[in-house]
Amino acid sequence: MPRTVRFTAPRTVDVAAFDAAAVGPGEVRVATTSSGISAGTELTAYRGTNPYLTSTWDPVQRLFTGAHPEQPSYPLVGWGYSEVGRVVEVGAGVGTEPGDVAAGDVVWGIWGHRSEAVLPAAALRGHRLPEGLDPVAGCFVRVGAIALNAVLAADAGLGDTVVVLGQGVIGLLATRFAALSGARVLAVEGVPARRERARALGAAEVLDPGPDAAAAVRALTRGRGADMAIDLSGAYPALHEATRLVGADGRVVAAGFYQGGAADLRLGEEFHHNRVEVVASQIGAVPLRKRARWDVARLQETVVDLLAAGQPDVGALVSHRFDVADAPAAYELLDTRPGEALQVVLDFPENSAPQDTGGAL
Repeated sequence: MPRTVRFTAPRTVDVAAFDAAAVGPGEVRVATTSSGISAGTELTAYRGTNPYLTSTWDPVQRLFTGAHPEQPSYPLVGWGYSEVGRVVEVGAGVGTEPGDVAAGDVVWGIWGHRSEAVLPAAALRGHRLPEGLDPVAGCFVRVGAIALNAVLAADAGLGDTVVVLGQGVIGLLATRFAALSGARVLAVEGVPARRERARALGAAEVLDPGPDAAAAVRALTRGRGADMAIDLSGAYPALHEATRLVGADGRVVAAGFYQGGAADLRLGEEFHHNRVEVVASQIGAVPLRKRARWDVARLQETVVDLLAAGQPDVGALVSHRFDVADAPAAYELLDTRPGEALQVVLDFPENSAPQDTGGAL
């Protein structure tokens, strides 16, 4: 039977069987080969801190409101948004629309950590991976789009200095994309292995996080401070530090998924005195000034093209691969020893060739 990852309680994971769904008209069945774990948003569900667990998002008012009986609750089934697999069955009518997938196509998409899924064919149009690209690259399309969106929000270009705080997977991708845009990138990261990876992906300098970083950035920019800073750490102390790293009228892009209160974000200091602009970047939409020509689909298409060109080689960002049966160990690693990991991937051996799992590559 098909299998899916479940969070049955905070920090409690199992893998359960479920009944396979029939494929209807206009639908396809995808057999998952690999699925990337999000070390940010997804861990909020694993830890029990995600706001959707305690309040309800009203899409009309665009507000979080009080608790509601229909809001998500444990067990949480099939979380995950970085899947790749092969189309193994198509329903009636599939293949009649431009861009429809066909049986045998390798596709990326969002269907959660489950060994198979039945999806509308329309949801996979434009999601076919190029031939010759390692399928695991499909696990990086969505996180790559998040990183690219943050770089677009920063509006960093030739001659600009942009600081990227946090060199996890999305931070490293943002470092590479900002460098490709022509900006001078300063990376802030405390984990030595990630610091070296940031240099390899185009960071001109890598700085230690902490109170001395602001003076270091001033020294590297002839006293001006950075033009932009992108925070991908999801931590309020880092977001506060970002407001110190930019100069007068600088821009800070808050692209992490922050949890709880912001006691470490002090808006009466550099933010106020330097007139710092703070903007949010979230994958639901592109920056306003881009929306006439860009949308989320274009973000994703651009990322696929970059990955196909090896910009960057995302295979090098996969630090651990686990059989999906060992999902509890994968989440424990990310939760308790995050500095040891970059991209952690769950593999579904029933749908792919056997491989070593569970260890660092």
